[in-house]
Amino acid sequence: MTIQIGESFVGSGPNAAHTNTILGDRSGPAGVAWASSLAAPRAGHVPFMVIAQTGVPCNPPTLFVNKAEIANDQHGLFTWGAAQAGVAAGVGEALRNGVIDPKKADELVIIAALWINPSANDEEEVFANQREAMLTALTNGKNGTPSVDKFMEASLNVSNPFFRIGK
Repeated sequence: MTIQIGESFVGSGPNAAHTNTILGDRSGPAGVAWASSLAAPRAGHVPFMVIAQTGVPCNPPTLFVNKAEIANDQHGLFTWGAAQAGVAAGVGEALRNGVIDPKKADELVIIAALWINPSANDEEEVFANQREAMLTALTNGKNGTPSVDKFMEASLNVSNPFFRIGK
């Protein structure tokens, strides 16, 4: 399998989810990156394995990499709680929907880099947005979307949730 790279942004305001994913073979570059990231935490950014329930990690093994340093107790709880649960639910849905072939799950790893806003204030919304963002990022990675043509068109009028030309 070639590495599949995906991205998704779901929701708005402090409970939005911005997710980047890498899906690839455990024995290839994705597996090396997965293991290296887990083994090399840095202050404020401690990657961890995503679980669906206590003692039931995601399969394929999924590494949660926080883009935002944990700012306070609530931010930590939303990161390790609702956002992690959303990732697990999204991976499960990707398996059930054929985005990831369940027969190959034991051969793969996922790296999920997530932005959880330190101002997040609704754990149910964080969960729902993260679930959808995870599934969408994995789907985009599988489909190779957006296309180069779509990107070139968008690059003529760039914007994102934090910046827009000529506001």
